[in-house]
Amino acid sequence: MSVRHALLALLSEGPKYGLQLRQEFEDRTGDVWPLNTGQVYTTMQRLERDGLAESDPGDISDGPQKRYQITVSGKEELASWLRTPPGVDAPPRDELVIKVLVALRLPGVDVRDILQAHRRHTVARMRQYTRLKEDAPDDLSLLLVADAQLFRLESVVRWLDSVDGRLKHHDVDAPRTGPGTGNVSADSARLPGAPR
Repeated sequence: MSVRHALLALLSEGPKYGLQLRQEFEDRTGDVWPLNTGQVYTTMQRLERDGLAESDPGDISDGPQKRYQITVSGKEELASWLRTPPGVDAPPRDELVIKVLVALRLPGVDVRDILQAHRRHTVARMRQYTRLKEDAPDDLSLLLVADAQLFRLESVVRWLDSVDGRLKHHDVDAPRTGPGTGNVSADSARLPGAPR
């Protein structure tokens, strides 16, 4: 997520102090993405350096009382960012994908057990976001953030299910005995409760 652009968006509503920017950022993102004060001021220094924001010329304080406003260049940058799709040049370095790929090559590792552990964890997180939505039905920002997280987590569950299906198709449903070796025993690797 681009903190700099989120702060520019807040400044586009009018001048704001650093602490006010932090508080409004957290309020607008449903308190899901906490932002520390140091990060706000570091980002604001960079925005000033790049000519996208400026502090009040009459304000000589430096710190919590410093008031910032967006510049014309900042408004143009914000408008451009809002319309530019996120970059998809390189495939993301998804830690879960890497774990599964590594597990496929490790001897003695039950890949399907790993998939189920991650699936259970992901479903538990989905339940948390669902409860969050139920607890704040009138907070539009929180609802939008929770929906985005739920859709993202749902795609993770779908991917894990897809991997499980591919493992079955490729007859990889047991711990491997060594690099490049076949299955040990189909029964030893079945998931709890799975049909035998």
